[in-house]
Amino acid sequence: MRKTKMMKNISRMYEGMQLDEEQVFRKAKLLLTIYRDVVWASLKEVDNVREVCEAYYSNDLAIALTYLNEFAPTERKEDFMDKISGIFETKWMIDLIDTAMIKIYDYHDNGKLYHEILSKSYVTAYPLTEGEMLEALSMERSNFYIKKKEAIKLFGIALWGYALPRFAQIFEGNGEELSAVNDFFY
Repeated sequence: MRKTKMMKNISRMYEGMQLDEEQVFRKAKLLLTIYRDVVWASLKEVDNVREVCEAYYSNDLAIALTYLNEFAPTERKEDFMDKISGIFETKWMIDLIDTAMIKIYDYHDNGKLYHEILSKSYVTAYPLTEGEMLEALSMERSNFYIKKKEAIKLFGIALWGYALPRFAQIFEGNGEELSAVNDFFY
């Protein structure tokens, strides 16, 4: 397969950041592929936690959280903290992906197109069929797949070369959270 000028530029960026292009591409594609399900599951978990708090403790979420923190039995409090912790970890991952998507949008060479391709393919709540995507983007099938691969590779650079290093700086010194993130993304 012929390598486009853009694909050559992307490869140079990977080399400059000392990232393994194929490994990052596979991980980026996997993350994008599961993104919808992760968001859906985390929204369901948030709803479940809210419903439990309201049903058992109070219709006022603040009062329910205060009760859980100060008066709930230890087992119940630990279970609740595990659920809340999982929700926050998922939110951080979603925020990282969103940060990478913003970086793609701002990319100087077709950034808006790459962002739209990734959004329509992986991020929006309701996926489009291939035909709907091609029509919405006014693209031919072969060109779409070339641009989609470029977009995924740029996403990998935006996530592993930009968003994750900045996120790591935020958590420097707090090894537990950083270790969890590293285990997931690396």
